[in-house]
This record gives sequence, structure tokens and C-alpha cells, in this order.
Amino acid sequence: MRCPYCNNEESKVLDTTRDSRGNIRRRRECENCQQRFSSIERPILATPMIVKKDGSREEFDRDKLLRGIRIACAKRPVSAADINRLAGEVESRLQQLGKAEVPSRTIGDMVIEGLKTLDLIAYVRYAIVYLNMDDLHTIRNEIDELLEA
Repeated sequence: MRCPYCNNEESKVLDTTRDSRGNIRRRRECENCQQRFSSIERPILATPMIVKKDGSREEFDRDKLLRGIRIACAKRPVSAADINRLAGEVESRLQQLGKAEVPSRTIGDMVIEGLKTLDLIAYVRYAIVYLNMDDLHTIRNEIDELLEA
């Protein structure tokens, strides 16, 4: 692992921990400059191809998923850790499906489900685009349902 301070290739591992998603966090110390830093390792598993509404296919892009969630959560009290956790959960669930191709709708459903528990305003923002809510009455009906629950 290259030191982010001096670019030395040699470092020693001081501590290793695992989180619930299988990621490995290593606390390291550079053998050249003695600076400490952390690295996170996560397993790379195959994700399915995403089948869009128009029938086109594209590879799953975690960064694209994160951008969409961040836009929905903009200026909301949602931490970056929560956004990353939601993206990780969606990616993990896709990998666990074990399918070669998954409709984009599946990803949208997973995100909307996660946002509903994370932040209701972010959920409504995402739902307006994802569920194609094109008039105020549809949006109001969705908000009324949320308020009743």
C-alpha cells in the first residue's frame, strides 16, 4: 500500500477490523515517514448488467447510484455515511440476486425503499423523478399517504 504522504511503497499494518458488509479496514504506518493512515478493502463481486426501459444495457455504476442518492439528499440532514451505506446495501442486494441482468426498475425500487426509511423529503424528491410524478395532485397524494402512516 502506497503512503499518501511520501508515496513510499512499504507500510506495516497496525490493526485490522471488519464491518458488517465484509469490508476490511486496515490501520497502517509508513515505514519511511512513520505517518499513519487507513485503507479500506472491499471484495469485488460481479454485479449484473442493468436493463434500461428502452431495452439498452449498461454495467452497474456505483458512482452513478451515489450521485442520484446525493441529489435526492441535497441540503438534507443525511450523512455521507448513510448515503454510502444505502448505496452499498443496494449493490450488495444486486450481487446476492445472482442474475446476469436486472431491470433498472429493481434498483430504483431498492433506492426508494431505502430513502423512505432514511429521509422522507429525500424520498419525495427521488419519487418525483423515479415514479414520473408530473402533476401536483399526484405529488400531494403521495405526501398525504406519508403523513397518514
